[in-house]
Amino acid sequence: MDTEDSGKIIALLQMRLHALNDLHLTLKHIHWNVVGPHFIAVHEMIDPQVEQVRAMTDDLAERISTLGGEPDGTPGALVDARTWNDYSIGRAEAIEHLGALDLVYTSIIEDHRAAMQATETSDPVTQDMLIEQLRGLELFQWFVRAHLESSGGRLSTHGATTEADAADQAARQARTQP
Repeated sequence: MDTEDSGKIIALLQMRLHALNDLHLTLKHIHWNVVGPHFIAVHEMIDPQVEQVRAMTDDLAERISTLGGEPDGTPGALVDARTWNDYSIGRAEAIEHLGALDLVYTSIIEDHRAAMQATETSDPVTQDMLIEQLRGLELFQWFVRAHLESSGGRLSTHGATTEADAADQAARQARTQP
């Protein structure tokens, strides 16, 4: 791989590292701030996700180093580089957090897919790592969506564009179900 290609891949992986570091912190925030009747189910569902996302960040950082880069995992670098807003839900019912988290996962997965496609010809090793990470991220989103989906397959958060909207829609739907 030439220096130009590796530089592009390092930059792409650094953004994925920032996104997954942010996801790790968001998941812990949810873990600490979830309340309500489904507290224990969500509280216990989140920790394994945290651990696996942390492992993904380690893989990304090691790949950046392997390609000759210097992974930057500092909070300041994350905040300076991110193109997304901070997670907006504080202490809330489990269904509200899950509604918001679904949107977080959607964004992470879309960006991971774009990175995977961008490395297809230039770095199949990195692409393989991203594919494996996508497998885990999509599984976690399925776990979240199982709480938000009707038996007919409709998400209670369908059409929501912000975390707050998704949280409100999920809560409203939960109140109307028997």
